[in-house]
Amino acid sequence: MNPKSISPRALHLLCLPLLLALLLGGLSPVLAQRDDPENIPPPNTVTIAGTLQTPLGCPGDWNTQCEDTMLTYDADSDLWLATFVLPAGEYEYKAALNGTWDDNYGLGAEYYGPNISLVVAEDGPVTFWYDHRSRWVADNVNHQLVSVFGDFQDELGCPADDAPECLRGLLLDPDGDGVYEYVTAAVPPGDYSATVAVSAGDETGALTSAATAGDAVAFTVGEGEAVLFSYDAAAGTLTTAAADPAAAAPAAGGATMPPPVVSTPPDLVVVPGTIQSVLGCAEDWLPDCDTTALTYDADDDLWQATFALPAGEYEYKAALNGAWDVNFGLNAQAGGPNIPLVVEEDADVSFFFSTQTGWITENVNSIIATVAGSFQDEIGCPAEWSPDCLRSWLQDPDGDGTFVFQTDAIPAGAYEAKVAINQTWDENYGEAGAPGGANIPFTVDADGTLVSFLWNAANKIMAIQVGGSGQVGSLAEAKAHWVAADTIVWDVEYSPDNEYAFHYTNTGEPLVLGSDGVSGAPLLLSYVPEGLSPELAARFPHLAGQAVFHLPARVGTLRVALKGQVAVAATDAEGNLLDATALQIPGVLDDIYAYDGPLGVSYEDGVPVLRVWAPTAQRVRLVLFDDANPDTPGEATIMRADPETGVWALAGEADWDRKYYLYEVTVFAPSTGAVETNLVTDPYSVSLSANSARSQIVNLDDADLKPEGWDTRERPPLAAPEDIVIYELHIRDFSAYDQSVPAELRGTYGAFAQGDGAVHLANLAAAGVTHLHLLPSFDIATINENAAERVEPDAAELAALPPDSDQQQAIVGETRDQDAFNWGYDPLHYNVPEGSYSTDPDGVARILEYRQMVQTLNAMGLRVVADVVYNHTNASGQNDNSVLDRIVPGYYHRLSAAGRVETSTCCQNTATEHAMMRRLMVDSVRLWAEQYGIDAFRFDLMGHHMKDDMLAVRAALDEIDPSIYVYGEGWDFGEVAGNARGVNATQRNMAGTGIGTFNDRLRDAARGGSPFGGQQEQGFINGLFYDPNETDQGTADEQLARLLHFTDLIQIGLTGNLAGYTFVGSSGETVSGADVDYNGNPAGYTADPQENIVYVSKHDNETLFDAIQYKAPATADMAARVRMQNLGNSLVMLSQGVPFFQAGDDLLRSKSLDRNSYNSGDWFNALDWTAQTTNWGRGLPMAGDNESMWPVMAPLLANPDLMPQPEHIAAAAAHFQEMAQVRASSPLFRLPTAEDVQARLQFLNTGPEQIPGVIVMSLSDVTGNNLDPAADRVVVIFNANDEPLSFAVPEWAGREMALHPVLANSADALVREAAWDADEGAFSVPGRTTAVFVQPEGTEPTQATEAIQPTAEPTAAPTSEPTAEPTAEPTAAPTATAAVVTVAPLDTQEAPAATAEVAPTPTPAPEDNNAGVTAVALLVIAAAAGAAAGVIAWLRSRRGE
Repeated sequence: MNPKSISPRALHLLCLPLLLALLLGGLSPVLAQRDDPENIPPPNTVTIAGTLQTPLGCPGDWNTQCEDTMLTYDADSDLWLATFVLPAGEYEYKAALNGTWDDNYGLGAEYYGPNISLVVAEDGPVTFWYDHRSRWVADNVNHQLVSVFGDFQDELGCPADDAPECLRGLLLDPDGDGVYEYVTAAVPPGDYSATVAVSAGDETGALTSAATAGDAVAFTVGEGEAVLFSYDAAAGTLTTAAADPAAAAPAAGGATMPPPVVSTPPDLVVVPGTIQSVLGCAEDWLPDCDTTALTYDADDDLWQATFALPAGEYEYKAALNGAWDVNFGLNAQAGGPNIPLVVEEDADVSFFFSTQTGWITENVNSIIATVAGSFQDEIGCPAEWSPDCLRSWLQDPDGDGTFVFQTDAIPAGAYEAKVAINQTWDENYGEAGAPGGANIPFTVDADGTLVSFLWNAANKIMAIQVGGSGQVGSLAEAKAHWVAADTIVWDVEYSPDNEYAFHYTNTGEPLVLGSDGVSGAPLLLSYVPEGLSPELAARFPHLAGQAVFHLPARVGTLRVALKGQVAVAATDAEGNLLDATALQIPGVLDDIYAYDGPLGVSYEDGVPVLRVWAPTAQRVRLVLFDDANPDTPGEATIMRADPETGVWALAGEADWDRKYYLYEVTVFAPSTGAVETNLVTDPYSVSLSANSARSQIVNLDDADLKPEGWDTRERPPLAAPEDIVIYELHIRDFSAYDQSVPAELRGTYGAFAQGDGAVHLANLAAAGVTHLHLLPSFDIATINENAAERVEPDAAELAALPPDSDQQQAIVGETRDQDAFNWGYDPLHYNVPEGSYSTDPDGVARILEYRQMVQTLNAMGLRVVADVVYNHTNASGQNDNSVLDRIVPGYYHRLSAAGRVETSTCCQNTATEHAMMRRLMVDSVRLWAEQYGIDAFRFDLMGHHMKDDMLAVRAALDEIDPSIYVYGEGWDFGEVAGNARGVNATQRNMAGTGIGTFNDRLRDAARGGSPFGGQQEQGFINGLFYDPNETDQGTADEQLARLLHFTDLIQIGLTGNLAGYTFVGSSGETVSGADVDYNGNPAGYTADPQENIVYVSKHDNETLFDAIQYKAPATADMAARVRMQNLGNSLVMLSQGVPFFQAGDDLLRSKSLDRNSYNSGDWFNALDWTAQTTNWGRGLPMAGDNESMWPVMAPLLANPDLMPQPEHIAAAAAHFQEMAQVRASSPLFRLPTAEDVQARLQFLNTGPEQIPGVIVMSLSDVTGNNLDPAADRVVVIFNANDEPLSFAVPEWAGREMALHPVLANSADALVREAAWDADEGAFSVPGRTTAVFVQPEGTEPTQATEAIQPTAEPTAAPTSEPTAEPTAEPTAAPTATAAVVTVAPLDTQEAPAATAEVAPTPTPAPEDNNAGVTAVALLVIAAAAGAAAGVIAWLRSRRGE
């Protein structure tokens, strides 16, 4: 799998605490739960959160982001205010700042203080306010909103004097004693008078302020004095007194500047990425290419450079000192993901890198903002007020829109500042975010004080924070693990002098971290010096070496704790907080909430019962809807929880059938740090409304959901996994351009019942293809299921453009996220067919139509493969497309060491090592097999699952039908690599399980290059050494060495990629498959042929034909390129194991060189079943993944000689079906065990003196059981050379041997020339041809009883040099490949099987060895029809045996 479509899933507002923590690192003052709340900068929002929110229209209580209860900032009064009309009742509330609980205030203006009680006697308006200077939040039921006004107000910042509506003189009464006070040092010496004003809001929200009945009070302010106003509300009296000016402002703390991320200044900073080849580097991703190096600017203390980039989509990172050892990616993360960059039009792009923070960015993705002011010369800028000096660069690594600059270099003094954009004064923001506004003053009291500038790019307001002390710990991260009911693991340095405690609340509300520790009920932990138990150590290998603690608590207490936030804290002997963090909880949930009963909708006595596993939920309600109409209101009913299992259940009524529903789940969400109330679909949904808005109550056993004959259907016969041949297809691709299908059915499940595509599939099935692999067909998050709302590009406009134009991709790009196409690796609901492929996405039509499709394909003789994607979800957290994580937050996904969801798959990684995620996967596979007749499953990124997960899948399917095949991508990368999270389902680990994995070894050797680059690097099939192209492929000796190594890799692949298979390698030594190297790993890794998914083309990367177009020498005409394609397909089809092909591999399918067409629309993914076109020359492919290769692509696409014609397509199609027939004709191509392969399959033409580009494979039937009653031996010669080959085995002289009947009657006239000369004992095979010869049954000489190995001495050695070195001009083909080579005969008695490194998987022998053949009908396309009669007669004779 290449990176898939990733829908926008940034949770900037919801994830503010987490993202801000990433950004600021050492900036403790703005992190969650600080111990210096006096230094919190002015907030962007203030929310009154509490039990009053639901009556006021919020979706739930204690919601920090509900706009309905947000206060409004009054700049004149410097106060947050709002009036809400509340019904009579009792309430509680607090003030939450910036949309999270990170900074909140409760009773008594206390940071993280108690809830404030509010009793409203009768319905009416209540005014709430929050004063950030004092942090006082209050209401006018519990208090009076009173302030002082008079002839001094302009000095306080009011617009005018004597203005009671200006509340800057707010009188405070946080302790509730009835005495309100206000102190200020802003009033200069003089005589003044003051009066008290009372303010209140009415039902419209308008605030009215009026003077109290008391007289004005005269007062005098002396030099250096502040004034204290005191108002006794009971007496109605105001008094004034002189005060110390220090009492007018809180004291600053002592925070320090965070250390730089890069402690040692680098010598070189390079921007490696896909920009490099465009800018002149030799290739992309070079960390040492000076062309994209940044320059250190001493004035700015920053690395920067500007490059002229053409329009396109790119990715990049920052690499230090010319290597990858230290590099920075997205979000300033060391070794982090690539940073995407979209340049809309040719432009100069400026890049910037800070060693202080590790942030690498540019002026396309980011605003370049600086703090310009009177302090800049003090920090090293050339002058004050310098907008172009980036020493005061405001940075936003996490992209949340809050830009930060910190420094402790400003000396004590008074200063002013504002924000400048793009290093000029053209755009700047001052006081209150006003464009061109007033300078913002600030004062630094002492040298070395940390000053933090925080600029909100949305409202343009900059807050300046001076001083503050650091916070210890953070509950925004979960760095400890609750792995079992009594066990906690924490990566903390243990000391017996310290105390460690577990914290939770009895009410489910969030915990509070303050300077004195963590709130909530503490339970003391005891250290476990022996560490984890063996069972837990095996389950959590990534926690090895961390401190282990015992939690002494009853299960009942733990269940209460899990309803809210849980954390651990460490304190020293004096009680000082040392560290604190939240807990990751999947382990404990698995331990105490194990459940194996029904989930989703089950029908019990005719009544639907709904169940959802939500052990951490505080409340779950079922919301029932009569229909799918979004305007139809729902009725909520509380569900009942089982405390033992965490399952919430509700028995419905019979008339609920076919109605729709959602779950309303109230649960603590770590992603927001708050209790959320989520309306969410059922993870176990089996039917949905359009665009997955609602789940539907459906009984899949209903008769109207089954096509006629569904319950009595039988799977197409399959004797053994090795009989499988897979053809991979995207459902929409299949018919989107098929004009023979009715327009309303194109791109739908219904298209498989008719049209040119259906005929083609039937022909493939008749030839020997057994399985149709469907790309994801479960409910997908990234396709709009409402066809009327989709936007498609104009096909006629696209067709009118030149073949090398960049306009096609630009047009497709405009609608790529609004059209009907996507590969679909974006799962939303695992158990529901995708609605966009149905004629009606609302409700049950998709269920019936999917079953009809499967039934139709089965009738063709094709089994159906479901491509499943359980390794990730489309979203997590509070995203609308997040299903699992909004029901049991923090459970279903794999978390990092800090508790964040891992995304190495491309998206939000799931964790099937967690019991209920594994169960969801197994249940889902079982449902597709039982309810939809799926015959095989392809697991996307299977290496991200554990081996035990896949064995659980295998066991479940064995209970249904052992012939259901399982295979997947066994790639080993990401956080699971190297068994880091347990033994994962990788290529090597799956040996011996019978589960197949994709073989990248043969793929790369045959094609050349790799999925990650080397588009023009040649391989075995397209000319390496023997016909080099015009690029630098290395010296002749280097090419020869690489080709011989590729030959070894291919030969191992032909054996089933067996680890234990032994043969004579290109070194001349006898080696096993595991001995041969593939990029530092064993080439052979399987224990059984069925574990080898052999391929040279699938939906990822360039098609086989596009790869050939890149790699073939310019001298190769289209006929030669077709033969290269045929050779690649032959290698796959005639390999032991399971051949796998991409749809159109038989038709020279092109995607116009697109290497990642996941979201490239129908235009670049089209299939033409009429075999008139191949989709070549549809324009330059999408810029995002391809633009760096456009200069190479354009001349290829523009070359009319490279456009395949119908006769070329027909030749490829005929060859493909012929090879399928050849494979099906003999069980020798489908050997069931490693022992059989070792004993029967041997290679000639081996060792260092072999003919390059030639593989000779013999399959013997004179050893062991007689598998093929028609043949003693089958010999296959793959001649990749462009010259004909004569290959002699003198000891075979006189034997009867002939070209395979299918090839003797081939549509390919050239292969019909292949011959066996019995007199000379020599084969002759044309260039670029695969020839198969059959030695009939009973013709093996009986005297041949000794095992004779092939001689290493050919009669004519190949040259070590090609006839011409690779040059800019086409080269002559090497002549040595035409040599006549003589080898000794193969042995004719059973050879002892080599001992496999991994025990082979037992595979039952088929009852009828010819079953695979008898299922094959010979259907050759028109080019071969005239020669088919003899072949048909021969195959029919085989059927009768």
